[in-house]
Amino acid sequence: MDFSLTDDQKLIRDTVRQFMEAEMRPHIREWERAEHFPLEQVRKLGELGCCGMLVPEEWGGAGADTVSYSLMLEEVARVCASTAVALSVTNSVICKPLLLHGSDAQKKKYLPRLARGEMIGAFCLTEPQAGSDAAGIQSRAARSGDVYKLSGTKSWVTNGGVAGLYLVFAKTDPGAGARGITAFLVEPSIAGFRVARYEEKMGLRISKSAELALDDCVVPVENRLGEEGQGLKVALSALDEGRVGIASQALGIAQGALEESVKYAKQRKAFGRSISEFQAIQWMIADMQTDVAAARGLVHYAAWLRDHQPPAAGAFASRAKLFASEMCNRVAYKAVQVHGSMGYSRESDVERMYRDARVITIYEGTSEIQRLVIARSLLGQTAPAARKATSP
Repeated sequence: MDFSLTDDQKLIRDTVRQFMEAEMRPHIREWERAEHFPLEQVRKLGELGCCGMLVPEEWGGAGADTVSYSLMLEEVARVCASTAVALSVTNSVICKPLLLHGSDAQKKKYLPRLARGEMIGAFCLTEPQAGSDAAGIQSRAARSGDVYKLSGTKSWVTNGGVAGLYLVFAKTDPGAGARGITAFLVEPSIAGFRVARYEEKMGLRISKSAELALDDCVVPVENRLGEEGQGLKVALSALDEGRVGIASQALGIAQGALEESVKYAKQRKAFGRSISEFQAIQWMIADMQTDVAAARGLVHYAAWLRDHQPPAAGAFASRAKLFASEMCNRVAYKAVQVHGSMGYSRESDVERMYRDARVITIYEGTSEIQRLVIARSLLGQTAPAARKATSP
C-alpha cells in the first residue's frame, strides 16, 4: 500500500506549517496566559481553506480529501492544539453534518460562510448530566406552529461564545428516548441564547469551552437539521467524522513534543556533554518517534478509509483516536522528562503540550467508549447508541 503524499497534500501541509510558524507560534504563550481565542488568525486559516476542507467546492469549500484534512490539523496542533480543536469542530461536526443532512437552503446559507472562516461552528450535545450517555440529554424542543422553543443547558461546548453557528440537540419527544432527539441549527443572536460561563481548564486554554443556557430560544422550523427524531443519528455520524480530526490533533501535539525534545536534547549539556549522548535520553526519544510514526500510519489509514471505504471507516476512526490519544499522552510525558525541570516550567512549550494532551483521551468519545466501539465491531455486536458519544 502506498502511503506517500501527493503534491497537493504536501502543498497543504507545507502551507499550513509556514502559516503556523509565522502567524501563531510567536504569540502562543501570551494568548494562553490571557486565554485569548485568536479569531482573526482562525479566519486567515479559513481563507487558506482550513475551515471547510471537506466541503465541496460548489458550497465554497476546498473539496479536499480526508488525508489532506488530517495533515492540516496535525500541522496546526503541532504549534497550537487549541486552534486545531476549533478547526476540527467546525470541519467535522458542523460542516459535515450540514453537508450530509442539510437542505439546499441550509447549505447555501451556512456552508460558504463556515468554509471561508467568516464564522466557526460549535457542537452542543453534552449536558451536565449527559456526556457519553447521549440519549440522556434533558434539553427540550417544543414545536409551536412554524417555530420550536428550545430550553436546557449545554456544557463543554468547544467554540462556545465565539461560534457563529451552533448545532444543538434537544428532545422533541421525551418519551421516545434516543429516538426522540432532534438536531437544530442555532444562531447566537436569537433571544434566550446566552453563555452562562466559561470552563476553567487544565489545558487547551486558548480554546473556549462554554456552558450555554437556552431559555425558550425561538428557532424556525427551517433550522431543524434533518427530520424530528433523527438527531442522535446526526450526532453519532458527526462524532465518527470527528474522531479522525481529534486523532490528527493528538498526532500534531506528539510531533511537536518530539521536535522540542530533540532540539532541547542537542542543546542541553550535563556532565560536560550534550544530554543527547546519554542512552536514557536516546531511548526515550526513540520510543517517542516510534509511537508517533505508528500513530501516523493508523490515522492516515483511517482518513483514507473515510474517503474510499466509508462502511469500514467508523471502527478504524475509533482505533486511530484511541491509539493516537493515548500515544500523545505518553509522548508528552516523556517530553517533559527529557526537559527535566525546564519541562515543568511555563517557559517551555512541552509544559503546555503536556496539559493539552490530557483531554484528548476524554472528548469526542473517551478511550473506554472507543474500546467498546472497536470490540463490538470485531464481535459483530451493535453498541447501544446511548454509550457511543460525547461532545468535544
